[in-house]
Amino acid sequence: MPQPVGTEHDQPPDTDQLASFGYHQELRRSLSFFSNFGVAFTYLSPVVGIYSLFALGVGTGGPRYIWTIPIVVAGQLLVSLVFAELGSSYPLAGALYQWSRRVIGPSYGWWVGWIYAWALIITVASVDTGITSYVVTLVNNWFGTHFTASSANVIFICTIVLIAIQATINVVGVNYTALIARWGVWVEVLGTFGVFVLLAVAGFHHSAGYLNSTAGTTRAAHNPFGVSFGGSWFPGAALIAVLANVYIFYGFESAGDIAEEVVDARRRVPRAMVTTMIVGGITSFLLVAGLSLAIPGSSLSKVITGGVPYIISSNIHSSALADTVLVLICLAFFSCGLSVQAAGSRVLFSYARDRQLPASRALRSISRQTKTPVVAVLVATVLPALFALLARATPAKPVHILFFTYPAKVNALFILVSFATSGIYLSFQMVVLGALIGRIRGWRPAGFDLGRWAYPVYIVAMIYGVGMLVNIVFPSALTSPRAALFNYGWMTLVVMFVILVIGAVVYLAHQPHKRHGEEVKELAHSGSEVQ
Repeated sequence: MPQPVGTEHDQPPDTDQLASFGYHQELRRSLSFFSNFGVAFTYLSPVVGIYSLFALGVGTGGPRYIWTIPIVVAGQLLVSLVFAELGSSYPLAGALYQWSRRVIGPSYGWWVGWIYAWALIITVASVDTGITSYVVTLVNNWFGTHFTASSANVIFICTIVLIAIQATINVVGVNYTALIARWGVWVEVLGTFGVFVLLAVAGFHHSAGYLNSTAGTTRAAHNPFGVSFGGSWFPGAALIAVLANVYIFYGFESAGDIAEEVVDARRRVPRAMVTTMIVGGITSFLLVAGLSLAIPGSSLSKVITGGVPYIISSNIHSSALADTVLVLICLAFFSCGLSVQAAGSRVLFSYARDRQLPASRALRSISRQTKTPVVAVLVATVLPALFALLARATPAKPVHILFFTYPAKVNALFILVSFATSGIYLSFQMVVLGALIGRIRGWRPAGFDLGRWAYPVYIVAMIYGVGMLVNIVFPSALTSPRAALFNYGWMTLVVMFVILVIGAVVYLAHQPHKRHGEEVKELAHSGSEVQ
């Protein structure tokens, strides 16, 4: 069985622990376990994930897609256990970058950090643009306006306002970020358990057996997206429907990204990561069950066009209650984007502190007043805002480029966002592989230790992660369900290739592998730049 972390008396104080890695305590260390858990849980955000992807899941796999949730949760729970070992051994800002660098080496860590940082920044854009339809619905309900949620101008304005507020909070101080994250946990509870109860009280339209039906989605004639699985749910529909959950269940690692701001991080960070996965899995399963049982009638077509708001408005006839649910959804999106932005800025700060990026001196700077990496936060603000402009790029016809085709009527932001999940899964599996190699070489965790269960957990986590990564990026024809609904054929791989090529240019020009030793010596004497 896993061995427990040592007692408080046999662990060095957080500041001394950080100094043992060659760093000064610059960020404000004040977060409790619940705050750390709150940041990770609101990043994972069952409300944001399911309210965004429920229609895709039920439209491809029918109500039966709910049974793919335990598979994804179990796989990611194993990954979180690997991360728990690493997080307890290296409670450092930047998490994945720091863990892999210290277990394998600087160059390997740099590439993990590069992929992971881009995935986080793109996720900020994905979350903050995703709130638009819910905000627009509320504004139209309250003020009688007629804004169009799909308008590129509306999406951009909504995103800019939201991301600016998030950046302000993240600059002001981590305690405010954590406060909103703690509130966000209760928003998630109300948005999952509360909505389930409301729908149950209103009266479900189906019995529990409906959760094991495909609702005809395996054949094109009855599939609301018009895609076909040839009558096969497994592996046909199941391998595609599972992606609606694969695109949700990560973010638990952000508890490690802010480790230098957590009191007793060596013990609290691992607990926060594992707890996030367990609680996230339970709440998500319950919400999907409630939404599925509350679908009116036997056709899924209106669910695809109207999404979760259609299910809610069809069952909850009180406009005040329906608007309350929409407010909860908006708050969940806000706290999710805030947490992802905070995590991304800490990765950039950790990277820059080791002189791993151009302009590292600016990126690693810490405000004297707020103890936050202001420039890193601003970068994690400006880039997602620029990405939001990509919603304007939507070709009316397919664009043929070399050996692949850019699909018609798919805006460039969707193409970019498709990399967020693949980038996360790639960086995750690089870390798991690094930990496995480290174990073989003799590395052992300094805190939480899986003991004799380590190798089985590592190996099964790798099998799960690599399998899902292949399922995410596999470049099937644009007419296939995977390409039409998730990765757009070759486009996810193309975006990944472009980001890796840019990374290669930066790596060769900056030569970060030659800089870390110099930076550690500098930090040991003078500390990082402080504004």
